[in-house]
Amino acid sequence: MKISGLTVRIFSVLCLLLLSACTVGPDYVRPTPLATMPPAYKELEGWKIAQPQDGKVPERWWEIYQDPVLNSLEQQVVTSNFTIASAEAQFRQARAAVQAAKAGNFPSLSAGASASRSQRSGNIGVGGTTVSDFQIPLDATWELDLWGRVRRGVEASQAAALASAADLAAVTLSMQATLAGNYLQLRVLDAQKQLLDVTTAAYRKSLDLTKNRYAAGIVAKADLLQAETQLRSTEAQTIDLGVQRAQLEHAIALLIGKPPAAFSLPVTSLAAKVPYIPTGLPSEILERRPDIASSERRMAAANAQIGIAKAAYFPTIGLSASAGLEASSLGSLLAWPSRFWSVGPKMSIPLFDGGLRDAQTDQARAAYDATVAGYRQTVLTAFQEVEDNLALLRILKEEAQVQDQALQAAQQVVNITTNQYQAGTVAYLNVLVAQTTALENERTALGLVGRRLAASVLLVKALGGGWVSKTPTSPKIELLSNKKD
Repeated sequence: MKISGLTVRIFSVLCLLLLSACTVGPDYVRPTPLATMPPAYKELEGWKIAQPQDGKVPERWWEIYQDPVLNSLEQQVVTSNFTIASAEAQFRQARAAVQAAKAGNFPSLSAGASASRSQRSGNIGVGGTTVSDFQIPLDATWELDLWGRVRRGVEASQAAALASAADLAAVTLSMQATLAGNYLQLRVLDAQKQLLDVTTAAYRKSLDLTKNRYAAGIVAKADLLQAETQLRSTEAQTIDLGVQRAQLEHAIALLIGKPPAAFSLPVTSLAAKVPYIPTGLPSEILERRPDIASSERRMAAANAQIGIAKAAYFPTIGLSASAGLEASSLGSLLAWPSRFWSVGPKMSIPLFDGGLRDAQTDQARAAYDATVAGYRQTVLTAFQEVEDNLALLRILKEEAQVQDQALQAAQQVVNITTNQYQAGTVAYLNVLVAQTTALENERTALGLVGRRLAASVLLVKALGGGWVSKTPTSPKIELLSNKKD
């Protein structure tokens, strides 16, 4: 088979074009997150400085609360939560889009078959003749990526896939933190119920004592009624806790993908304590928060879109080829003379589009600027969340220490007043006030424990949980919570 000189020249020109191919548009460089990065957290005063071995939140961070039931529930969240399942499906969709973008680097090949029978008009040339046409064509087309349009498209889709993976990690962390917060608050309610149960038993004894003293004529009926009022009021508070507990239990069931009717948690004591949480340096938060990584990857995708828009200014050059068999009858379709072929380049040069390409380029640049602003806002928000919860933990710790002192004093008042009442030196109203004050202080102390536990969960979430990004500019996304031991 002879190759014509024209074909050789076409092939030579195409090779030169491929060798001189370039990628238009700006190469991505991650912008600075903030004008000035803080060297340390403002609210870190009083916190232990992290050592190299404990400078980050552990992968299975919920284990710091040392609660086996919570550990089991957290594992179910990853496998059964429908919000996480939706985010995982979106990640697979983004990953498939990368493969779709890469397909533009390869030629497309198609085959087919056709048969037709036609007759031309008798008023045009030699008309009235019926013609049959049978074809088995094979077509190939390939657009040369001289200006990097396809390469920028792959770059954009890869960045979008990494952003989607970071979104999946962010959703997973959010669901895990929500579960931990709900579970710990439920256990605080269990502790409050146990407190009210013990208090109710003590108030019942006080009521029995007052009944005996009333029967002996030592106290007035008002004391008896006050004692009974106090008992019934405490019993009502105990019942009211059931509303909040049921709602938290239902919320936990939803997080692990179960209907509320099929899930329950037995009442048990509060075992979790406020843990030590390593904070690291502020700069590390850029690699430890999945939402920041997602925002940064979206900047890279938006930057690549600028290159795609700029590539539209340049000619589109492609190579097409077709070959096959064509005959006027089926009997001769497979004969050697029925073969046909054609090959050659094609080029399309944009001349006038009414400002469309300019508008698309401006749109891409504006979209990139928007992602830069969104990225920096995400970083600022991350710093705020860390500072907020560091401050909350520090202040609540101080408040809890003072509250413990108030509780001890209230309990001493109860003991003294009860002895005075039994000796007949004070009225029952004094006992009632002392007991009510002590109960309120005990419930306040438990409430502070719950708030400190909730703040610790929020701090873990603000620090990025157990997720890591290997490098700032091209993160290798790892969803640590999905890893098996």
